[in-house]
Amino acid sequence: MAIIDMASLPSPADRRDGHSQLFAGIRAFFGAFFAKAFDPYRPELHYMRGPGPACRAKQAAALHGHN
Repeated sequence: MAIIDMASLPSPADRRDGHSQLFAGIRAFFGAFFAKAFDPYRPELHYMRGPGPACRAKQAAALHGHN
């Protein structure tokens, strides 16, 4: 879960050149938000779910006494 830090947005007193810093802060916030919210990487798809066919063949051979 992403943590949203509101302290990173500039306050109105800190603006030196009008609204440009405010919009830059908002743009940075939403850019980071969308990058995390729509990240295509899904680690659960990469985890192994059990032994594969080669492992099963080795175990079957060991059970039957074949080397």
